[in-house]
Amino acid sequence: MPTPYSVPPQRLINEVAKYLKEHYPQIKPPPWAFFVKTGPHKQRPPQDPDWWYVRCASLLRKLYIYGPVGLSRLRTAYGGRERRGVIREHFRKSGGSIIRRALQQLEIAGLVTRVEGKGRILTSEGRALLDRISFRIFRELQKSRPELKKYLVLAK
Repeated sequence: MPTPYSVPPQRLINEVAKYLKEHYPQIKPPPWAFFVKTGPHKQRPPQDPDWWYVRCASLLRKLYIYGPVGLSRLRTAYGGRERRGVIREHFRKSGGSIIRRALQQLEIAGLVTRVEGKGRILTSEGRALLDRISFRIFRELQKSRPELKKYLVLAK
């Protein structure tokens, strides 16, 4: 069965973001989300009006792939190089408030749970959601690329 490992990440994240926006009222951007930068390495806030849902979907994918993950590792994953003018660039971690608030909303929605001392992991409902959407994306890819048909013989 196709999993998030076997489909293009950007396509999976966009599909999951649309699904979260339509089916989970617990997940919504806080009032300050449209004015805040995502970290000190960014110069402007995100331009996409649905960036909050994209970040939540990306967090779900990261939790699926990397297992129990804590906030510090997620901040590092979303960080980047800070431009400092003439001085050399340096890596900066992303802001923690956005990631923390998104994870809290995903916990309320029942997609993520906390493991004491290790971080957060996906619940069975969260894994099933990503697997279901991955399967749908893989089916669409099969129609456009016939060479993928041999990879889904067992899933029929």
